Amino acid sequence: MSNHLIVAIAIFTITYMIIMSETLHRTVVALFGAVLMLVFSVEGQEQAVHHIDTNTIGLLIGMMIIVSILKRTGVFEYLAIRSAKLAGGEPWKILVMLSTITAISSALLDNVTTILLIIPVTLVITEAMDINPLPFVITETMMSNIGGTATLIGDPPNIMIGSAVGLSFVDFIVNLAPIVVLIFIVNIFILKFIFKHKMHATDQQKMRVMNMDESVAINDKKLLIKGGIVMALTVAGFMLHAELGFESATVALFGASLYLLISNIDPEDILLEVEWPTIFFFASLFILVGALEDVGVIEFLAEKMVSITKGDIATSSVVILFGSSIASAFLDNIPFVATMIPLLQNFGVQTGQNIDVLWWSLALGACLGGNGTLVGASANVIASGIVEKHGKKLSFMAYFKVGFPLMIVSVVLSYGYIVLRYL
Repeated sequence: MSNHLIVAIAIFTITYMIIMSETLHRTVVALFGAVLMLVFSVEGQEQAVHHIDTNTIGLLIGMMIIVSILKRTGVFEYLAIRSAKLAGGEPWKILVMLSTITAISSALLDNVTTILLIIPVTLVITEAMDINPLPFVITETMMSNIGGTATLIGDPPNIMIGSAVGLSFVDFIVNLAPIVVLIFIVNIFILKFIFKHKMHATDQQKMRVMNMDESVAINDKKLLIKGGIVMALTVAGFMLHAELGFESATVALFGASLYLLISNIDPEDILLEVEWPTIFFFASLFILVGALEDVGVIEFLAEKMVSITKGDIATSSVVILFGSSIASAFLDNIPFVATMIPLLQNFGVQTGQNIDVLWWSLALGACLGGNGTLVGASANVIASGIVEKHGKKLSFMAYFKVGFPLMIVSVVLSYGYIVLRYL
């Protein structure tokens, strides 16, 4: 065993364990681990930069810029208040409305951005009605992960998989949207049973939300119209990017630059709102996993996987689906998927088989597995942080009791879907 191999495994393992422990900010830890790979000459600087998936990075930055401008219009607050009023102030109907908006927004934007926008608005409504916000927060967080599973840009694991494999926006919708819709419906019905005793409101409480004026939420109609045009062009671009010969990052950055151009907003203000810690976290992970690939760890793991499953696609699909869901429930699904992508690519090379079903299994397992615990996905952690800032506490166990059983239900449904459609 070479020194570089030992060093690479040690750095990756220690970095990963510290990220899991959440004792230090994950971006700082990942960045330091990536730089250590260079310091100990596991890989060269140019080689490390080559491992960074610029398509994933560009797509994230582009969408963050678009959303940063769009949220200034107040459209997300408008949609939330309007939905609550359409529901007649009934807590359960409000929850269904907001959850539907969350799932759709997560599919068209991304789940982290959606949570950042929808949870504060939800808290305004629940505070106005003086009802417990936790059922709303838990449900919306889960629906953000479920909705994000349906598209290329909805959840970071999908962005990474699509970029690495060359899967288009349409590929994700065609292959994952059908089962995502079913999972959404099943989860909503189960959640209604779980929270049925916490979904009551008096007539006075209902009137509080009915008296809210959604029209004042929209503070810049011109910017909203421009944003609608940009979003329509961007979504159309995602759907057609494979046929047009463009990468998804090109589409997102075109939409972002166009919106910046016609918004007349100081770009410095918008760029300051980009989640740069998330961007650097991704870039650092690509370098860390790339180092493991360079020293042969990924190829070794792929060989072991082939030997365990004997190269059988059906067996491998089950292992990946359930294995990735459990792993993603307790680990952050981003570093897990970053590690799995080159592993599956090596698996495909070694077996010489079409492994498309394994990518769909990984996407479903990693995205839905994030619903299992409070630390399973970035959206969950963000939702918990927002709630705490508003004086409420969403504990690990309170979420786990609801999230983990429903995650298992979702994965079982996914297994049935994969068997019926692909195997």
